[in-house]
Amino acid sequence: MSDISAYFRDFTSALLGIQVTDSSGVSVNLDEGAARAVAMIESLGPAAHKAILVGNGGSAAIASHMQNDLCKVVGVRALVFNEAPLLTAISNDDGYESAFPGLVDLWADPDDLLIAISSSGRSENILHSTRAAVERKCQVITFSGFSAQNPLRATGELNFYVPSDLYGNVEMAHSVLAHFLTDCAMTRALTDQETSQVK
Repeated sequence: MSDISAYFRDFTSALLGIQVTDSSGVSVNLDEGAARAVAMIESLGPAAHKAILVGNGGSAAIASHMQNDLCKVVGVRALVFNEAPLLTAISNDDGYESAFPGLVDLWADPDDLLIAISSSGRSENILHSTRAAVERKCQVITFSGFSAQNPLRATGELNFYVPSDLYGNVEMAHSVLAHFLTDCAMTRALTDQETSQVK
């Protein structure tokens, strides 16, 4: 692909075509879905609960960036499982598909929030992570792409799906979505602080 204008048009189409479904597979308006996702982030509070983010490759980078923003600008506890020594130790002994779910079992508490990111929506370690989180009574948000029937899209309370089979489009859309959610949560947190100071 050498036509950058066409590339941008294709990405814009994928971004504006993001679909949201709930845990029953019922479609949710994008604005409503984003508002519900922000409310789930806000429900964590500064100390009560935490966000756990999982992804592989480029999705791991998005998870790390979102974790950084959740901690630094939103003020909620958030963690990722990308530390190489621990991840490789568990993967070597138990298999890579078991690494993230094992760590979810170790760290997740009821009402925590798991954000699971996978371009294909078919990565076994991510799918197992969402199941582990549900078993521990966590909230779950998923970001996926490629096939509309990908299995990850059926595992979250909120599922954001990017209708594209290009990694670049899906990963960029996930990154934009992550920025939007954290920016909204940050704005609301700052508004709450200003309101409490006035009182």
